[in-house]
Amino acid sequence: MADETSRDELRAGHPRNQLSGPRLGSLIGAVFGLVYLEANAGSLPAPAALALRLAGAAAFAGLVSLLIITRGADRPGTEHPGAGGFGRGYWLIVAAEGAAIVGGSALLTGLLDLPGRGVVAWVSVVVGVHFVALGAIWRTRLFHVLGAAIATSGIAGLIAASEAASGTIVATFGAVVPGALLLAFAYWGVLNSPRPVSDA
Repeated sequence: MADETSRDELRAGHPRNQLSGPRLGSLIGAVFGLVYLEANAGSLPAPAALALRLAGAAAFAGLVSLLIITRGADRPGTEHPGAGGFGRGYWLIVAAEGAAIVGGSALLTGLLDLPGRGVVAWVSVVVGVHFVALGAIWRTRLFHVLGAAIATSGIAGLIAASEAASGTIVATFGAVVPGALLLAFAYWGVLNSPRPVSDA
């Protein structure tokens, strides 16, 4: 029975160990969340920076372990938000995101003479808006919430940078909080994916 199920899954294009859209998206989000934390923790005092890096690495390792433990949890043939959504709309959003990050960063550090540490906050604003846009084309409310939270945190970081706040404050709002949000929502995505299908 199990062999027949596996053959059916392969014919349908749903191998048992293949990550579904939400689970793959969770893994990608967790990778970026970890990068956010590891790359910007240095702006915090040494003890806090070390603790943050260790916590980020542990959270990421935990997510990967959870993905392995729950592999095969996706119901064959089940459609997921965002599945097959890497079309024209997706790539237009990605292109706009890249242009906004590059152009906005140049504007902030050049014409507006904002300290360089404010750039990461701007990146968070753009990434947040990118998630909101993806939520619209993929009809995924989770992305609206995540995007709004990241963008809001990024705006707070930008305001802090414009007011010449310390690097710790800017990094906290501009990068640490968005990184933690990406990791937290990655867990939510995995834990709320469909439950395993019995081979019986």
